[in-house]
Amino acid sequence: MTEKTVKGPASYFPAIERKYGRPVGEWQELIRSSPLKRHMELVAWLKDEHGLGHGHANALVAHTLAGGE
Repeated sequence: MTEKTVKGPASYFPAIERKYGRPVGEWQELIRSSPLKRHMELVAWLKDEHGLGHGHANALVAHTLAGGE
């Protein structure tokens, strides 16, 4: 059995959950329910309103907008 290496935005998810104390699914729901729709607007919102770092916010938004679960 081989382990599958997670790549792309999802590779940040374990660190995001540890650092900010919320499961990724909750962050994705916040993003989906936001009236903002543009990538960088959502990244800025997560940084300003929720204290996420740029890389973590960008990873969450990119994965969510791409339809990732």
